[in-house]
Amino acid sequence: MSVRNLDALFRPASIALIADGPVGAVLARNLFAGGFDGPVMPVTPGTRSVGSTLAYPSVAALPMAPDLAVIAAPPDALPALIAELGGRGTRAAAIVGTDRPSAAAATEAARRQVMLDAARPHLLRILGPDGFGLMAPHHGVNASLGHVAPKAGDLAFVSQSGAVAAAVLDRATRRGIGFSHVVSLGGMADVDFGDMLDWLAADARTRAVLLHIETISHARKFLSAARLAARTRPVVVIRPGRGDTGAGDADGLIGPDAVYDAAFRRAGMLRVFDLAELFDAVETLASGLKVNGERLAILTNGAGLGLLAAEALADSGGTLAVPMPATLARLQAAGTDASGPIDLGDAAPADRFARALETLLADPGRDAVLVVNGPSAIADPVEAARAVTGVVAAAAKRDGRRPPVLASWLGAAAETRRLFAEAHIPAYDTPGQAARAFMHLARHRRNQGLLMQTPPALPEEFQPDADAARAVIAAALAEGRAELTPAEARSVLDAYRIPLLPEGAAAPPESHPLVLGIDEDPVFGPVLLFGQGGAAAELLHDGVAALPPLNAVLARDLMMRARVWRLLQGYRGRPAADLEAVALTLVKLSQLAADLSEVAALRINPLLAGAGGVLAPGAEIRVQPPLPPGTPRFAIRPYPQRLVQHLALRDGREVTLRPVRPEDEPAIQEMLQRSSPEDVRLRFFSAMRSFSHEFAARLTQLDYDREMALAAEAEEDGRRVILGAVRIIADPDGETAEYGIMVRSDLKGQGLGHRLMTEIIDYARGRGLKRIFGEVLRENVTMLRMAGELGFARADVPDEPGIIHVTISLDDMPALSQHSA
Repeated sequence: MSVRNLDALFRPASIALIADGPVGAVLARNLFAGGFDGPVMPVTPGTRSVGSTLAYPSVAALPMAPDLAVIAAPPDALPALIAELGGRGTRAAAIVGTDRPSAAAATEAARRQVMLDAARPHLLRILGPDGFGLMAPHHGVNASLGHVAPKAGDLAFVSQSGAVAAAVLDRATRRGIGFSHVVSLGGMADVDFGDMLDWLAADARTRAVLLHIETISHARKFLSAARLAARTRPVVVIRPGRGDTGAGDADGLIGPDAVYDAAFRRAGMLRVFDLAELFDAVETLASGLKVNGERLAILTNGAGLGLLAAEALADSGGTLAVPMPATLARLQAAGTDASGPIDLGDAAPADRFARALETLLADPGRDAVLVVNGPSAIADPVEAARAVTGVVAAAAKRDGRRPPVLASWLGAAAETRRLFAEAHIPAYDTPGQAARAFMHLARHRRNQGLLMQTPPALPEEFQPDADAARAVIAAALAEGRAELTPAEARSVLDAYRIPLLPEGAAAPPESHPLVLGIDEDPVFGPVLLFGQGGAAAELLHDGVAALPPLNAVLARDLMMRARVWRLLQGYRGRPAADLEAVALTLVKLSQLAADLSEVAALRINPLLAGAGGVLAPGAEIRVQPPLPPGTPRFAIRPYPQRLVQHLALRDGREVTLRPVRPEDEPAIQEMLQRSSPEDVRLRFFSAMRSFSHEFAARLTQLDYDREMALAAEAEEDGRRVILGAVRIIADPDGETAEYGIMVRSDLKGQGLGHRLMTEIIDYARGRGLKRIFGEVLRENVTMLRMAGELGFARADVPDEPGIIHVTISLDDMPALSQHSA
């Protein structure tokens, strides 16, 4: 259901409390003390009042239908309560409890299904059961078992664990941190992490989202919502499980937590590993500092403090920056030890801090500078802080942006903290904490960058023969086998153009043995694996995972996370491996996983990677009966190849109509640049002289589960160009979508815009959407005329006299084109 009726959870007009005993007493205390300005109506048979508030004997006796019901009741009583509340018009229920389910799993699942069946006819949303409750401080809602009430703020915290929620509240209260939402999901019978991320992504009072995740219930919904939320605000996640000893993949290449880690990365979120780090990370990301890499220069007045920071940096995956020779010469000329962390000496005065920082900020060999100051009886730490803030302010004024500088002043006085706060310089109690904070910035930048990367196009010679591979697998299945023979496995690899080592040939002497594979995760579906191969692969534990589909950029990021990556660069005279060939092999396996649901698991060990490319001696492939066409398998919806079609324009030009890909970014930019400024203004509601990477990436980096963009592509002067594109973005409930369309200015009158619109309307209807809408400038008469021809209704937009709202209902609408979704 996603966000439908979640407003009744977090912005109710009225609340019913159905609970008694100690739990009911806590809930009543919190609800009445929370500042809620609507009626709170206790339902307590046999009790006339709760405190000074009139109580009611039953739901039927309530004077009005409550928006939200807060319930603490035995599991067997819940279905009837939910049905009665839904019948009265209640739109949400928070089921709160302190006990974990005691019944067998099957019994518990059956109980929950009966409860959901009771809620479904009324579209009543359920939070829980067995949760801590919820808090929405901006609306005075405290429907929780919390022992403290947080102040209103701009952080949202969502957890599966009530105990973790209570601990976070306690810690935040001590630090003066406020919240927009605190939510315990409990058993997630209905409302889950995907729903909450969709709700919070649209909440103007939420600056950042903190998640405590144990399990995910709907992987595709979660990832769609997480990727959307992470584009607009920091999303920081903590999950226990790095030490899990349960089964990961079949041969122990990865642990069970690795796939969750891959999902968090793919969604653009930042993962942390304890509660202290959770708050540190969100405060660091909120500072607005931007870093471009993982090289940190450390400037200190104490060598030991610098070494502590450097060690924490290395433990977090960062690199100690090595200054350029000219920078080293300047530092050494000033008598500074620059052999590692840059040590100014414990007697360093403020002006020496300033000069050294200026020198480092001018050095291109660093991505940020950490300034560490230890207590000294000789030099004034406050004056040193004032010098640092002065350099940062001067650089910001000169360059138009704040330089990436972090600070750690041990034993900092209030004046020092004030100086750093006013200068917007993140400051930390310890050097290690500061170094880890830098890596929060670096990892978040890297994960966000993966959402916005433009991969190169695949080589044209990669044309897999999926039918040949299917035939091989079908023959094995017909014989009742679940494993392919070595010869059959080589045939499947050959069908996907993975180079094969000739049978009986020796491995090239200078090749690197790698392992690549496909496995099925019970939560996230197909997963791609990579690591150091050979006979000892399972002992080396150098496996990393990624969610398909992969492109070249994502494949390279996967490779860089394995320890074997450093060996692949070449060492001690051994040549570097062909990294592009390795990445392409991963992309080929990603395509294989998308095409062949019959492949349950695949392992190439070794894949021999050398300077001249890659060779696979063979593979182990486990197979299963194919799934019905259209069965969702990937946690991230793969490229919808089935929508590709060919058509002709009025002038006879042949055009390929296909879904947009990330690598279309340059072609989209070219299309916009070749259009008139007026047409661009009519499309984007503002004059635009240039089209940045970030802007174009938003148009081409699609989540095919919620978005679709179709591009018309044709050949001009021996190359493929995009002539026009149309896109829709659906709401989280999957009912309505907003459209946008652009056709290159010199191609008007060819019928392309009309054809693009009919195709996207048919696609939306096939996906089950109910309405498409758009906002059109009143002077855009061409678009308004076409919308009218297609059946869109027009309406004025209140307070926006220059905009017309157009909408079309897709219910019972016939197909407009011959190629529907």
